[in-house]
Amino acid sequence: MPGPSTAELTFYWFHRAIAAYCLMFGVLYWIRLIGFYEGPSWRFDLMPAYWQVAAVTLAALFPFAAIGLWMLASWGPVVWFICAATEAVMYVGFPELFGEKLLIVVSHLCVALVYAAIRLAIYFERRAEERQAV
Repeated sequence: MPGPSTAELTFYWFHRAIAAYCLMFGVLYWIRLIGFYEGPSWRFDLMPAYWQVAAVTLAALFPFAAIGLWMLASWGPVVWFICAATEAVMYVGFPELFGEKLLIVVSHLCVALVYAAIRLAIYFERRAEERQAV
């Protein structure tokens, strides 16, 4: 049986790269929560309630997504999607509360598009292999 294809290897390494990206986001949320971040009300006890809920949720979920993505677990991309959707709602849906961080939303969208493209490449590759086997 042959090893993984180029598309599958790309998919595995893409998971690992996004795992590092998620870990970075998780660490940044933890930095905000414990007060190392310079800025107004960027310590948990000084944050407004809506920021407390969002920051705690994302500080827990981003590292969890990173673990799932690094292990190539099927739930890793699902947890990442929950994090990305949460940030998209925060920064696009409620910019008056959370600010406008369009770059973060665009980066999540780019990750989703690359993920979908690689998945499609794997699908078409496997489909072509099945046709050759018949």
